[in-house]
Amino acid sequence: MCGITGFFDLDGQPASPVVLRRMTDAVAHRGPDGEGYYTDGGVALGHRRLAIIDLSAAGHQPMQSSDGRYVITYNGEVYNFQELRAELEGLGARFRSRTDSEVLLNAFLHWGPAAVERFNGMFAFAIWDRIDRRLFVARDRYGIKPLYYAWTGRTFVFGSEVKALLQFPGVSAALDQEALVEYLTFQNYLSYRTLFAGVRLLPPGTHLTLTSGGPADVTPVQYWDYRFEEPERPADDAEYAEELERLFRQAVHRQLVSDVDLGSYLSGGIDSGSITAVAAGELPRLRTFTCGFDLSSASGLELGFDERAKAERMSYLFGTEQYEMVLKAGDMEHVMPLVTRHLEEPRIGQSYPNYYAAQLASKFVKVVLSGSGGDELFGGYPWRYARASSAANFDDYVDRYYAHWQRLMPNTVLRQALKPIWGNVSQVWTRDIFRSVFPPAVAHKTDPVSCVNHSLYFEARTFLHGVLLVEDKLSMAHGLEARVPFLDNDLVDFAMRVPIRLKLGNLDETARINENEIGRKTEKYFGRTRDGKLLMRQVMSKFVPPDVSSGVKQGFSAPDASWFKGESIEYVRRRLLQGRPRIYDFLDRGTIEGLVGEHTNGETNRRLLIWSLLNLESWCEEFL
Repeated sequence: MCGITGFFDLDGQPASPVVLRRMTDAVAHRGPDGEGYYTDGGVALGHRRLAIIDLSAAGHQPMQSSDGRYVITYNGEVYNFQELRAELEGLGARFRSRTDSEVLLNAFLHWGPAAVERFNGMFAFAIWDRIDRRLFVARDRYGIKPLYYAWTGRTFVFGSEVKALLQFPGVSAALDQEALVEYLTFQNYLSYRTLFAGVRLLPPGTHLTLTSGGPADVTPVQYWDYRFEEPERPADDAEYAEELERLFRQAVHRQLVSDVDLGSYLSGGIDSGSITAVAAGELPRLRTFTCGFDLSSASGLELGFDERAKAERMSYLFGTEQYEMVLKAGDMEHVMPLVTRHLEEPRIGQSYPNYYAAQLASKFVKVVLSGSGGDELFGGYPWRYARASSAANFDDYVDRYYAHWQRLMPNTVLRQALKPIWGNVSQVWTRDIFRSVFPPAVAHKTDPVSCVNHSLYFEARTFLHGVLLVEDKLSMAHGLEARVPFLDNDLVDFAMRVPIRLKLGNLDETARINENEIGRKTEKYFGRTRDGKLLMRQVMSKFVPPDVSSGVKQGFSAPDASWFKGESIEYVRRRLLQGRPRIYDFLDRGTIEGLVGEHTNGETNRRLLIWSLLNLESWCEEFL
């Protein structure tokens, strides 16, 4: 796990070592254990090392292949590197270290770009071909590891974080107004734009090849994508359960490989609890970490947000060494500048609890296991799928799910909120951006089962991707590597073929609910479909207590809805309603004050919007 950066002048203008060092220093927090630099004509590669496997100097990067042809700068962990190494040794490869970095390098030497299809893990890397004068960059299947890039003239600039790119002459921090429209609609970016004008994310599961003297408009090549579909010949239910248990144990086991201390997050839920149970069976006195919340001013559903009691019980059952911290209302205000600096672009949810959880874990370990991915793979959000599980055609399905995913502002409000810049962004149709997530060639069936599979695809490509970016940035802020066992290749391939009936139990009943009936339809949807992740619950009941395996899902959220009306209300007023906040350079003050007032007056829960506005204000101060 590391921080990488670099640039490539397609016309061969000599690379500046001074600029490269400045870019690499910008991501020093990602790799406190070492640094390295490489230049060759117009290419420059930088690296900051977080040593996890083979802590010796043999793991230094940028790393050169034994024949001297290829040079790699790499961020990530490939968990099947030992199997790949054995295969490569059979082909004549020789190794000087025990690192997975050298395995990736030799894999590319032997198999070329197709090597990425063999990697089971998380990665973003760049490989320079000294003979053909080509730069190859790639990102893992799921987007666990970020890779940002920008063009300035004919120079391609890249890095693990935007901060590195901003150190390159010609790349500056300016607001991408079209991306802002996406964010204020989805609380996410579906088009791989960022809030920084001209800066893009390399999409997950893609690679890019640039050649000296070649064109600067190269399109990323997709080598993998999710494919949720019903099996043509379903296996017996017992076979699915047996295979899930085998693959889950295998995934956790694979991700325990480490030459440094490793721990696990432990909430009160099924995902992190099951991972911890398996890991604790292999590692004695596994350290576990739980972040809870002060609920003294919480109300309603928020009273269930603190899961420390369940986590403490599981820690006792699993025999882990448990560490906890409690967040209070003022902690958000204190940490907001740091969260903004490291997150770089606001994304899914209220992310500051993740920062504190990573800070806690980093005091004791360098690697931590996370439960991300289980919900998106096995149907953990049934009340969301119900919104579009009965559609007349694919356009109807898109309209229904698009309406649900306008998390911050619906279109009717968005135009008023963006009044100061509306003339610049009126051509942005977020419904078209939403639709573009789905592959053009996908079979657009709209029976209830197919609609749920469409929804699983959409959420894995977008929502999960946002969650992974948040987790990467806020863990690496503390020099902590976060691993996600649910995103093991074999486990993901299996999950995509599990029949929907083993994920959701009441789909047919939900689909028959009349959209036009009077009453509380949302509650009916939730009541009839709250049993998501059926197969997972059945299998994980072997690892966690019954009240956990059968419990209602609880996200990792602070009781901000109450805090924004109580202890934090002065902070909200000071940052958004008083003086001259920077966000009103592009947002309409009257509209925003009205929306915030609806929350503080208790009319509507706008906690996600308020968090996003606070984060945007902090972003303006930090970067603009």
